[in-house]
Amino acid sequence: MAMRWYAVNTLSGSEERARKALEQRVKLYGFEERVNNILVPSETVVDPKTKRKITRRFYPGYMLVQMELDNETWHLVSNTPKIIGFVGGSRNPPPVPDEEVKKITRMLDEEEEEAPRPVLDFELGEEVRLTEGPYASMRGNVEEINESRGKLRVTINIFGRPVSTELGFHQVEKLS
Repeated sequence: MAMRWYAVNTLSGSEERARKALEQRVKLYGFEERVNNILVPSETVVDPKTKRKITRRFYPGYMLVQMELDNETWHLVSNTPKIIGFVGGSRNPPPVPDEEVKKITRMLDEEEEEAPRPVLDFELGEEVRLTEGPYASMRGNVEEINESRGKLRVTINIFGRPVSTELGFHQVEKLS
């Protein structure tokens, strides 16, 4: 049989624990040749409020498993703690199309090359407060968003005149 990718439903928030449990069971039962790869598509981002690195899942509650599907491997995956079952079928799940898997692995490869990037939740024209730099605690309006560089152009009023400044996402916070 050929190795194919299958989507597996996990308990939401327990994707990493499900992956580790499945890896342990694969080693325990000696299925290393039949279960090849386990992916939990995610990225590391910087939370704008707490300034901490967090892991954000592309597909919360799901992971991808590359395996030869037969009765033994199906039972191995289905009976793993934190795993609910296969997506799309109870006994004979359909494999994930290769184009989808390539798109997901491309997203993961791009993420590994980059530094963690902040969560983008700003909109044009939105009022924000500056948290760092010489204009800290002043308010301004978002004029431009450059997601690839992680920068915002914010216009602040200083002595009645608009001043435009470029800031990182981590240097501003949303006003509620």
